[in-house]
Order: sequence, then structure tokens, then C-alpha cells
Amino acid sequence: MTAKDLSYMKIVDMIAATFLFIGGINWGLVGLFGFDLIASIFGSMSILSRIIYFFVAICAIYDAVMWNSIKKRWECRGEFFGRAESPAV
Repeated sequence: MTAKDLSYMKIVDMIAATFLFIGGINWGLVGLFGFDLIASIFGSMSILSRIIYFFVAICAIYDAVMWNSIKKRWECRGEFFGRAESPAV
């Protein structure tokens, strides 16, 4: 994979993370207060709110399927990311 391809994939990763952040905040508000922020902004089940819900779902699937590749792209290490590594001496 070239550096340019890697850069594009990191952009895709950031877009997916942004949609997951939006979805997480929205579900947190629904769970805590019964308030759907997306529906209140764009209308309940309007085409725009449905598109946002769809992108949140697609981004969640993308992250779940591509998790190992995302970790490698962002050079994530440590227990939090699935494997413990000892520091270089």
C-alpha cells in the first residue's frame, strides 16, 4: 500500500469514527433521556435522518470488519488495542 493510499484510508477511518461518535452520542441521549437528537434536528424518520442512521450502521460494520487493519494503519499498540507489548529497552 502506498503512502497516498494509506492517507486516503486514514481519512475513511476518521469519517467512520466521526459517524460512530455521532451515533454514540445520539444513542446515549436516547438511553438516558429518551431524546433522539438526529430526529429532532432533521425530523423523525426524514430522508436525511435515515441517511445518517444508515451511515452510522455502515461505519460500525466497517470498523468491526477492518479493526485489525485500522490498528496497523494507526500503529496502535498496547493492551487496550488487543495485545500487550513490552517497551523497547
